[in-house]
Amino acid sequence: MAPRGESSNLYLIKRYRKLINNWIKTNCKWSEIISLITDPKRLPLVACILIILEIFVNIFVIEKVRYTEIDWIAYMQEVEGFLNGTLDYSKLRGDTGPLVYPAGFVYIYSILYYATSYGTNIRRAQHFFAALYILLLILVFRIYHKTKKVPPYLIILTCTTSYRIHSIFILRLFNDPIAMVFLFASINLFLDSRWYLGSLFYSLAVSVKMNILLFAPTLLVAYLAILGLRKTIVQLALCATVQFLLGLPFLYGNPVAYIKGAFNLARVFQYKWTVNWKFLPEDIFLNSYFHIALLALHLGTLAYFLPSWKTYFQSYAKLKQVEKDLKGRFRKNEKVDMSTSSQLFVLPLFTANFIGIIFSRSLHYQFYVWYFHTLPYLVWCTSYKTVTKIVILGVIELCWNTYPSTIYSSTALYICHAALLFSLANNTAKAAKIR
Repeated sequence: MAPRGESSNLYLIKRYRKLINNWIKTNCKWSEIISLITDPKRLPLVACILIILEIFVNIFVIEKVRYTEIDWIAYMQEVEGFLNGTLDYSKLRGDTGPLVYPAGFVYIYSILYYATSYGTNIRRAQHFFAALYILLLILVFRIYHKTKKVPPYLIILTCTTSYRIHSIFILRLFNDPIAMVFLFASINLFLDSRWYLGSLFYSLAVSVKMNILLFAPTLLVAYLAILGLRKTIVQLALCATVQFLLGLPFLYGNPVAYIKGAFNLARVFQYKWTVNWKFLPEDIFLNSYFHIALLALHLGTLAYFLPSWKTYFQSYAKLKQVEKDLKGRFRKNEKVDMSTSSQLFVLPLFTANFIGIIFSRSLHYQFYVWYFHTLPYLVWCTSYKTVTKIVILGVIELCWNTYPSTIYSSTALYICHAALLFSLANNTAKAAKIR
């Protein structure tokens, strides 16, 4: 109630001013500011600010930076053939060659074909990918918040320096970002113990681009360790059913052409576009024995990590049960910290994908989005000093922004990848022994 002789509006203004001043005095101390950017538990506020800023940044880039055509027209040509009634995958082509993505890609870009006036309204497509970028950030920040591992200042650095990622989304319109949005949505669902929805979104991600299969070995271990054999079979059947239903029209039209085209593991990449192997001579890069060696190293590295990951997921299952029991004892408005268990689930998934990246036969510039948003987490799981961690992230970003790639940029990228893998292997093995 306003004091006598003072209007209610003036009283409310004074009251809100006092509340604001008190909030500033309490929260704008130097120690509070430091805590805000260094304490992983304070990440939600920083994440909200970054997301709002990113909306304006994306709009500015769309309006001011010239769009560069690479694959969009080819995508539209490929889905146009499907929309005209062609179900034989071998006959679906664009200017860049035959269609090489699974059926989910065809359906999504068919929707974009109509939404963008038969692929001609590029600006509308850019706004769609800008919204997609914001959605991906929300999903990634939610994972980071659950794990409480990464300090807020690190996501500030990565967001403000990610020129290549913004380019991949809103200036190139590649299908890789769509696959990664589905992937991060599935991880969020897995962390919420919504396994059926998680498997559904994971399979949808695979249906857009096959790189998502790099997460598959760890996910299989997670299924077995957390759900058991019977429920694992159910989850795998769900994933397979999604793929079958999405591909059914093309399987009916020409099953061999669809399987060979959409899931071709023997594709030959061009040397001029490789980001990670430019320090090798072209004849070695194209050599089949080199590809076999990479596959052997990939499988061997996965086998090395496998026992530790199994221990992680088993510990995760036990902690989830403990947390479930504790939640039943606490009042509804009281929270139980789930960060430890979330870390046990997220690290193996991100590591398996990273191993696949390291031993990939070739990385093109758009492939950076395959692991960019997992890098801050992976780097912070190493035992290096903070300065070294930031330097590693900075050098990786610099390598991906060097166009065309050089011997030096490829070598630097490989050294950073190797350093990360070495520390992750040591720390993962030590942690698994302790548990």
